[in-house]
Amino acid sequence: MALAAVAMMSCNGNRNQQAATEQEQAQDSLVGAFQSYELDGFRLHVYNTNDVMGDASYIVEGEDGLVVMEYPLFKVNAEEFAAYVEAIGKPVVADITDYHLGGSGRLPLIMPEGMPAFIAGPVYGGMMQGFAQQFGDTMVELPTQEAQEVPFGQTQTWAGVSFDFEHGAASDFPGASIIIGGQVYYTHWTPAEAHVSPLQVANAAAVDAELAEAQESLASGATYFIGGHGGLAGKAQVEFKIAYLQKLKELLAANKDAATFAEALKAAYPELPGDADALAQTLYK
Repeated sequence: MALAAVAMMSCNGNRNQQAATEQEQAQDSLVGAFQSYELDGFRLHVYNTNDVMGDASYIVEGEDGLVVMEYPLFKVNAEEFAAYVEAIGKPVVADITDYHLGGSGRLPLIMPEGMPAFIAGPVYGGMMQGFAQQFGDTMVELPTQEAQEVPFGQTQTWAGVSFDFEHGAASDFPGASIIIGGQVYYTHWTPAEAHVSPLQVANAAAVDAELAEAQESLASGATYFIGGHGGLAGKAQVEFKIAYLQKLKELLAANKDAATFAEALKAAYPELPGDADALAQTLYK
């Protein structure tokens, strides 16, 4: 019996090692990258597309269903994402498009209140037309079904997980900041210890709006923070973002042109990744 037990353990160990190796090889062959996190009551899957826009997509896995968020825009990513969803083996009960419209086909589409009209309008619609001209056939076909709109301040439950829809940054698209299961805070940009993108803060008013949003996210009670650009972050990254944006406000008040602002910003954060010069040019244009 002892020898049989040892043999069984050895066999199981080999199988587990083989499965782990196969999973690593599968990940190596992907264009994007998946990571999953066990949270209280659900599992969060993060897909960094590694596309030209640095987009991220998400799967919230409840006990008996899935909620997909921000479906990928490019065909190669959408195919990888769909295959991963299918492998989980649970039905998709909701497809949330908050900031990024992607190729989710005929899934049950959910959007924050007002987002469908904004997507059809000249700002977002014009942006998507520009993408179509630039990227052509590499982009997916976008969903055409009517979306269910969720009012701000309302909580919905899908797959046994709560989704609280609150207003996002005032300077951004009319998307929502969504608190998932009371633990994960989703907004347009994942907080990171890096210079913010010029696309995120185009002027001083946007700095104020992003600062207010970051402070609200920290006060939300969430433990983890995700966004349509970037993966998963913790409270330390939100705290850094708040201090960084406060420093931006201080430097904007103290410097009259982009060149002196950029030098002061680089002096304040000499090792910080990102493009301080591009940010300065945007803020002073």
